[in-house]
Amino acid sequence: MPSPDQDKPNMRPDIERRFIACPLFREVRAGPDGEKTSLIGYASVFYDGTPATEYRIFDDLIERVAPEAFDRMLADANWDIAGLFNHDANMLLARRSAGTLRLSKDSRGLQYILDLGPTSISRDVAAFVERREIVGSSFSFTADSVRGQRWEENGETSIRTLTDLDVFDVGPVTFPAYEGTTATTAAAASRRAREQCDAFRRQVAKERDAQRVARFLETHKQE
Repeated sequence: MPSPDQDKPNMRPDIERRFIACPLFREVRAGPDGEKTSLIGYASVFYDGTPATEYRIFDDLIERVAPEAFDRMLADANWDIAGLFNHDANMLLARRSAGTLRLSKDSRGLQYILDLGPTSISRDVAAFVERREIVGSSFSFTADSVRGQRWEENGETSIRTLTDLDVFDVGPVTFPAYEGTTATTAAAASRRAREQCDAFRRQVAKERDAQRVARFLETHKQE
């Protein structure tokens, strides 16, 4: 299963990231060792049939996250995921293997809870959230070309639905790349999605050409 250390996601060419501008919440509760602070946010939202829950990666490419996209990861208790600030491994806030990062899904999407420790970065991020200076979250992932996604066409637009993801990290970010839940990102932000979209369109064109040839041969055979 993915590990933030072993797989070094920042060095992988196939890593992708998605951002959501959605408020985080800071929860403070009393404990035997004093106050404990947690951050609660959504790393991703599921497509519910409305444009507000899909990402427009490019003018001709829309991406959606299916409700089952995180099921395999959530079911595996040994799947290690890091809670990072700005996807920076040097700004560790929590970790699933340590029991300080909890993930769950509801009808809206993938929710995370980070139990912050007594570190300077944790205190800083908690203060930023309290002051509403951090208003977004993100997650990094890879999607298998067969198991992890499905493609369809709607006119001139390709639709990529993410169905089964390998997740590496989640957490708050300073600059969400997307407004609301709609992507307004430059091409470099999702090079992998662009490449796979182009591959899908080449395959569709190839299949259409084969169908045209088959129809042509069938017509002339009847003659």
